[in-house]
Parts: sequence; C-alpha cells; structure tokens
Amino acid sequence: MPLRDHFRPPMTARYAWDTAHGMWTAKIAERLNRFLPPEYRAGPNIHIGRYEVDVAILDQRDPFAWNESTSGGGTALYTCAEPTLTLDVDPLDSDEYEVKVYRDYGLVAVIELVSPSNKDRPQTRELFASKCAAFLKNGVCVTIVDVVTSYGANLFAGLLDELGRPEQPAEDGIYVATLRGRRARGKRRVDTWYYPLAIGEALPTLPLWIDEAVAVPLELEASYEEACRGVRIP
Repeated sequence: MPLRDHFRPPMTARYAWDTAHGMWTAKIAERLNRFLPPEYRAGPNIHIGRYEVDVAILDQRDPFAWNESTSGGGTALYTCAEPTLTLDVDPLDSDEYEVKVYRDYGLVAVIELVSPSNKDRPQTRELFASKCAAFLKNGVCVTIVDVVTSYGANLFAGLLDELGRPEQPAEDGIYVATLRGRRARGKRRVDTWYYPLAIGEALPTLPLWIDEAVAVPLELEASYEEACRGVRIP
C-alpha cells in the first residue's frame, strides 16, 4: 500500500498527522516484539512537547495556612539576591515519537519518527542531531523515519554533520535511515542504510541492530498499514 502525505491536503483536512504517528509507534513496537529474543523488549515512547521534570520539590503544607509567621517556630524562608540577568527565551518544545528497544535494562536501539517540530527551527534540528549522535556514541542503533513533507530540512544530513562527516550527500526530502556504531580495527565506525521515500510508494524493511552481529527486521510498511487501519485512515 502507498505512503500517504499526512502533512498536506487533502489528508490534513480530515486526519491529523499525530494520530497516525501515535498509532505507528505502537504498531512498530508490537511487530518488533514478535522478532526480538526473550531478553529484549520494545515499547513506544511519546512526549508532546519537552516539558519534563528532572527534580521535583513537592509542597505538602496546608494551602490555606502556609503563610503563617515564621517567628512562631516555623521554618524561616531563604531570601536571595536579585537575579543578575533575566532572559526571555522560547522553549524547545519539539515532540517526540519514538520506539525504544531494551535488553534487560540497557537501551540497544531507538526508532525516531520525525515530527514537524523536529524540523521547523535550527535549534530543534540541532537538538535532534545531538540526541541521535549521543545514542550512536553509546552503542545504540538509531533509525530515523522522516515522512514530514511540510518542511524540507534533512535531519540525517544534520546528524552526519554532528558526527563529523558533512561531506556525505543527503538531499532534502522524505527518507528512512538506520545507523549503527561499531568498532573495527581500532577505529569507531558508523554503518548507514539510507533510503529516500516517495509519496505513493511502499516503505522498505530496514535492519535494526540489537547486538554487534544481530539484527531484526524493522517492517515499516506492515506496521504503517496496521497503524492506518487502526485509526481508519483510508
């Protein structure tokens, strides 16, 4: 079945792109778990925006009594100096649609479904490239699935630049790519499988490396069609 254009009319008039993306991540994980050995597992990971709490401080006081005087034995509040600089900044609120594959508690592979907010600004493009490069440097196989037609930037090219290989050709457009880092003869190398896509054509099957010499098939076409049927996209 053909790849649809989920980011332009007539598809956008009735079907939101994130509906397909959300279902696709789940279907990719479901199909991968059919091939993965018992000690591996795949699961979807979706973040809408980048508002995550790293350290939380919870206020468990009575909200109607918190402002009582500290002179009666309460905890004295710390009075700090005025800030030396205040900046107005735009948050990097790019969405994440990804599937992560673990062996026991260790991450071995990640599939990134590109969203428009990954491509619409230089800052988020750089953030995406840095994240993927960090995965590769830690021995994690990375697959990029970019079917976003509303922006032309090629995130694969940005990743190659982040890895120090900007001379490798990668034209703007939609594509899929798998990258895996490995050591060979004392050198660190990155193998790539890059395939341009076209609206109306089928999606390829990519290798997803879960170990140095073990790959499982990433069946993008089958999972994509299951996702479209699941949310009633014709």
